[in-house]
Amino acid sequence: MALFIVRHQHAAERCPARDPYIGATLLNHLSRPNVRQHGLKIQGEAVVQGEHTLYLIVEAQDERGLREFMRPFQLAGSLDVYPASTCARVVASGGCAALMPVSELVPALDPEEACQQAIDAGLVVHRAHPLNCETSIPALIGGVVMPTARFYIRNHFQIPNLDPGTFRLTVGGLVERPLSFSLRDLHSMRSQTLIATLECAGNGRTLFHPAIEGEKWSLGAVSTAEWTGVPLAEVLDRAGVRPGAREVLFRGADGESCRGESGPNRFERSLQLDHARDSDLLLAYAMNGEPLPIQHGYPVRLIVPGWYAVASVKWLTEIELIDRPFVGHYQTDKYWYEWERDGQVVREPVTMQLVRALIIEPAPNQEIRAGELALRGVAWSGAAPIARVEVCVGTGSWQEARLVSERKRYSWQWWELITRVQEAGVVSLRVRATDLAGRTQPEHAEWNRLGYGNNAIHQVQVRIA
Repeated sequence: MALFIVRHQHAAERCPARDPYIGATLLNHLSRPNVRQHGLKIQGEAVVQGEHTLYLIVEAQDERGLREFMRPFQLAGSLDVYPASTCARVVASGGCAALMPVSELVPALDPEEACQQAIDAGLVVHRAHPLNCETSIPALIGGVVMPTARFYIRNHFQIPNLDPGTFRLTVGGLVERPLSFSLRDLHSMRSQTLIATLECAGNGRTLFHPAIEGEKWSLGAVSTAEWTGVPLAEVLDRAGVRPGAREVLFRGADGESCRGESGPNRFERSLQLDHARDSDLLLAYAMNGEPLPIQHGYPVRLIVPGWYAVASVKWLTEIELIDRPFVGHYQTDKYWYEWERDGQVVREPVTMQLVRALIIEPAPNQEIRAGELALRGVAWSGAAPIARVEVCVGTGSWQEARLVSERKRYSWQWWELITRVQEAGVVSLRVRATDLAGRTQPEHAEWNRLGYGNNAIHQVQVRIA
């Protein structure tokens, strides 16, 4: 279906609505049941007040059929039909006259559709193509898991739209028995469910100064879900790992063709073999009790709980056992901390999530009446469950907040503090978390070239009236 804008104009003395019978006939003609019978869909309609001009936004198979349907209006005046687009499509394609990007590797989700779904769900879009959007901070408050539609989305390429009927997950390389699993095969194996918080390594990048290139994440590139799938260790055991294997390489279907190079640029990440054998790593095919959504890796994605989400490869199609450290763009060029210390560049790979807490309520710059003040938020850490959360109000001392929900190894932790504030004016609220491994948030995170791991103490200001 193509999108069109229709404009109809008529002279004041020929206004069809002046005759109630003709007006009613046109209303019936534009009724949704009649429109559907003609294979059309009207998305919106409006008459410019006092100007005898009607505008319609219509989906139709072609312009010819649309003009035929609009013939009664053409008899009353002029009729103009314009090929149109949506705002989401224009932004995703990169301009009003630009062509929509097309995936050359695998069938892909329509960028316009993916972007519009994210907007409708209330996500904050940072880039329409490839689609990257974060959860709004107010939406973080709530239950144990984030509703799937509001779970943040991170992509490096167009979103693959894989056929579950022909899907295969292959296991090869240094294995005794190369394997190929259909989606049905995976569903028939022993399953495991865990609740895990995923966070983009660049979450909070916009709070670094000076500014850093990359996706302009605020603090909402984090969400929690219930993941169900096959333990990765079981798949490795079925394949039989041969001596000499050092790492497990995971390859997603997402990527792009690279002209002048031997092959496409695919999203690939590896883990050391010992870590890959951890019993909590999953080949997930369900999220929050439903099939994994396309935006989050359908049919199968890897879940590496406790690590930044770059390790949790989406649209997983290949697992390969290799005998050397993997060298790839998203393994060695990106997702490294890089600091300059004493004139030397120091590098460290991005792995476990750093400990962090956020204030969700009250909102920044919110006006609050003097007296009782309720603060609520969420905290998480990749190394261990949260041990305590502390809040500082104004120039006061740190107060320990109450941990609301049950401690879980890989899931975020809700907290709240009820205190009192009597003096009017602007008050700063700060929060910091400490995990059971003894790690505490720093006052300021160390600036690094690619803007990863900004877990500085979160601060908001409110106005006490």
